[in-house]
Amino acid sequence: MTKPASFKYFKTSPEIIRLAVMLYIRFPLSLRNVEDLLHERGIDVSHETVRYWWNRFGPVFASEIRRKRVQKLRAFSKWKWHVDEVFVKVNGKRHYLWRAVDHEGEVLEAVVTKRRNKAAALKFLKKLMKRHGCAEEIVTDRLASYKAAFRELGSLEKQRTGRWLNNRVENSHLPFRRRERAMQRFRRMRSLQKFAAVHSSIYNHFNQERSLTSRDTFKLTRAAALSEWRQICSG
Repeated sequence: MTKPASFKYFKTSPEIIRLAVMLYIRFPLSLRNVEDLLHERGIDVSHETVRYWWNRFGPVFASEIRRKRVQKLRAFSKWKWHVDEVFVKVNGKRHYLWRAVDHEGEVLEAVVTKRRNKAAALKFLKKLMKRHGCAEEIVTDRLASYKAAFRELGSLEKQRTGRWLNNRVENSHLPFRRRERAMQRFRRMRSLQKFAAVHSSIYNHFNQERSLTSRDTFKLTRAAALSEWRQICSG
């Protein structure tokens, strides 16, 4: 959990820092958009300050959210996982963002690689299984790298492929794509990996699947998510 010393040398209150980080990561806003929204609330900070805050505190907040959620998810590690990779431009060069979600669309892991070969697939799957255990079924597309990686892991019987079986993870890319457009792409592979990991954790925390629940239920879960956010990030 974020300790009081984390905010010790900051003149700005922790509440404002938490708000700025949440706005930037949760919504498809640019740094200058967040600066304008804070200005409307009477908070005068520059977009570079917002950039520093999210770089400094974003990974800390996301790590605490991820730690609590992993503890719960490992108890249900036998659920079905969906794995896919998307193309992402980093400084004009193509990279691959590997992502895994569970059967409810909960983002489990995100890893950036330069290639889409067997070694990259192995790196991603090993990290996924180390943190979350091992699912009964893992749905992928027909990329040969997956089959080779599963064969080496001795889990080939768990792989499932099909034309529409992987729609769950295909649709889960949309929130990240919206953020990518707002940020006008990424300059470094390291910054992409950092943002993808932070964004997935915080998006999980606030994603309420509002289309599947009643208005009253949505309001309760949304309030609970905000309350938990304040507790996780409090000093």
